[in-house]
Amino acid sequence: MAHLINALDGEIRDGRHHQQVRVYYEDTDFSGIVYHASYLRFMERGRTNYLRLIGADHRALFEQTEKEAPGFSFVVRHMDIHFSKPAFMDDVLDIVTTPEEVKGASVMLNQKVMRGEDLIVEAHVQVAFISRGRARPIPKPLRIAMQADQEAGGVATRSA
Repeated sequence: MAHLINALDGEIRDGRHHQQVRVYYEDTDFSGIVYHASYLRFMERGRTNYLRLIGADHRALFEQTEKEAPGFSFVVRHMDIHFSKPAFMDDVLDIVTTPEEVKGASVMLNQKVMRGEDLIVEAHVQVAFISRGRARPIPKPLRIAMQADQEAGGVATRSA
């Protein structure tokens, strides 16, 4: 069962999280092209599973974070998105999530929706760390784990 869950969550390779999704009829508009809002759902799955895999691989890390910031969560604060090419029903897309900058109470993520070598959509997403409904500094153990992913992905580490 654990292997199946990991397959559903994607994987982290070279500091980047890869999540595959298949485009279904419900993801398309009347013309058979992926509806623009569907990409937001695909990227949300990528971000959620990236964080899940950090927790799954570092259970003690999430337990420590919960102690420092009870009821913590991440929320999207800002997103810049660029649509390059269309995707179609039955396409298999790779949602690639890479941490770009981890600082203070937020992390900037780069997300790419790829079909093979083709860039379909690219977004830069600022995600804020909150606890008890307020922005809080990302606890050090979690920040270190994200920065390790940055370094593995070849992205310069900047911290506050």
